[in-house]
Amino acid sequence: MMRLLKNQWLEKLLAIAVCVSVLACAGIACAKEATGGKEPAIVVIKDGQTQIVKRFEDPDMWIRHDLWVKTEFDSDGDGKLDRMHVDVTRQRQTDTEGLKVPVIYGTSPYYAGTSSPVRNYMWDTRQELSVEPVKRKEASPIKRKGERPIISKSFVKEWAPRGFAVVHSSSPGTGLSQGCPTVGGDNESLAPKAVIDWLNGRATGYTTPDGNEEVFAFWSTGKVGMTGTSYNGTLALAAATTGVEGLEAIIPVSPNTSYYHYYRSNGLVRSPGGYIGEDIDVLYDFINSGDEARREYCNCEVRDTEMLQNFDRRTGDYNKFWAGRDYLNDLDGVKAAVLMSHGFNDWNVMPEHSVRIYQALKEKGIPVQAYFHQGGHGGPPPMKMMNRWFTHYLYGADNGVDKENRAWIVRENDDRSKPTAYKDYPNPDAKPVKLFLSAGAPEHGQLSTTKPSSKAKETLIDNFSFSGEALAQAEWTNHRLIYVTPQLKRSVHLSGTASISIKLASNKPAANLSVWLVSLPWKKGSKVKITDNIITRGWADPQNSRSISKSKPLVPGKFYKLTFDLQPDDQVIAAGQQIGLMIFSSDRDYTLRPDPGTKLTIQLGATHIKLPVVGGADAYSEAFHEDSSQD
Repeated sequence: MMRLLKNQWLEKLLAIAVCVSVLACAGIACAKEATGGKEPAIVVIKDGQTQIVKRFEDPDMWIRHDLWVKTEFDSDGDGKLDRMHVDVTRQRQTDTEGLKVPVIYGTSPYYAGTSSPVRNYMWDTRQELSVEPVKRKEASPIKRKGERPIISKSFVKEWAPRGFAVVHSSSPGTGLSQGCPTVGGDNESLAPKAVIDWLNGRATGYTTPDGNEEVFAFWSTGKVGMTGTSYNGTLALAAATTGVEGLEAIIPVSPNTSYYHYYRSNGLVRSPGGYIGEDIDVLYDFINSGDEARREYCNCEVRDTEMLQNFDRRTGDYNKFWAGRDYLNDLDGVKAAVLMSHGFNDWNVMPEHSVRIYQALKEKGIPVQAYFHQGGHGGPPPMKMMNRWFTHYLYGADNGVDKENRAWIVRENDDRSKPTAYKDYPNPDAKPVKLFLSAGAPEHGQLSTTKPSSKAKETLIDNFSFSGEALAQAEWTNHRLIYVTPQLKRSVHLSGTASISIKLASNKPAANLSVWLVSLPWKKGSKVKITDNIITRGWADPQNSRSISKSKPLVPGKFYKLTFDLQPDDQVIAAGQQIGLMIFSSDRDYTLRPDPGTKLTIQLGATHIKLPVVGGADAYSEAFHEDSSQD
């Protein structure tokens, strides 16, 4: 590792400054003189993108070092401000030629490793509703991985050859960073802020976690862009909420923007897809890779006190604990331009996480765009899109990204690198179309624009043993109600958020409520994914019919009206398919699993769903008529 002392750098920068001040020496000639006669290293921007520069491309010519940045918080109770472990990868020319570069920065709780296997210490979902859960098992301690000075190699190959330094940091209480993991607490926002402050000369970096030898970011222009997927994308947004100067742009990919929306849904205790039984304390244990000496304090103060005493796994209600971990409440400070990225079939971190932030930032006048694809969790925008974004905001290139359409959506079966541009999301031409339910249980009822008799009622019996996929495909079952449209003669484009109003009664004081919107007939085959059949989904707790903050036991037999949103979507339903609305109780892969037998009765005349149809009622009606233009 190559390191120059502070006074050596001051002398070098002074020499360059003197050179620049001499009128006879200008441009490249001056730079040559300052670098001993060599051609100076320059960043190349072409077609609005930074290009790979041969002199920046050789990894053996990169400088790598690490340091600890002092923050403004003490989250581990040792009486000293926590320091975050940071690594830097930069071009050698930042040492030898005085090159200054902007930074692509990623921060994560995952870099140092995680506890595994996580399913060994999940909550047991086989329990009755509205009761205190049985204590779960303890997680295994995490053995830290990685060797200094490298924290992560992500982003380096993509961005260092293009003239960006790459910086990583481990979030509080993970890896060699001090403090406690808090899973959405304030220190997770303030930690990356401190690193960005260091890159701008406003915070202090040290060569060791406890020493006093300082490290300076003399090579940084001060302009920073952040990106990352899932938790890492969450932390990019968290940093932006602090309003820290120098953070110019972020690209969060599938970010978790509210831990309540991740672990609850309209008052209902709900697991993220693929991780049945996970809750916020499980995620805490999963990332808790920090110093073992601090672990006892962190477990006691954060997990056992703050989390377990406030996350309310019994009722699923929204409270101050969850509000403090909802970034929608912290957007007033955001200054950075934001490019959200998400998959419409992400059933882990569901699409509402990005859509809700996109809509709020747009209303606040923040430069914001969205890239959506039809896949699952993860999936960043194409490199060209990311490059143009960071080139504009970090290098100041006038490439027009700030004047382009706001929404970029990958259409069905298209390559993810070729999204279709739209003026906005939802599609500005989308309008709600109200559909009603006509009786048909235990087989299929009808879903149409015709309102049925207000007296019509149908009943289903809960049984978690059957998956949602099995229920949607069943021809005859009393464990769900399903209502379908006629077969589409033309495709119909849905764009936005469907909402359902449902009037129901339960024979017990508590019940799960699950709703799926599906495309039928169910597609089958080795290449077919479940997401090819599911349009969108939603969940709710009937005990929270009036408020997600206060649940009230149901009076058996009494009807309650609930209105709630399903997950946002943008999908073209092909001709030949039918749209089906399925209502059931326990969703085996997402909700708690109480004993089977709960009966839910739906009052059909007081129940409807609104679909966001591009073209509105006219386009929806036309979709069921033969296309005469084909004749």
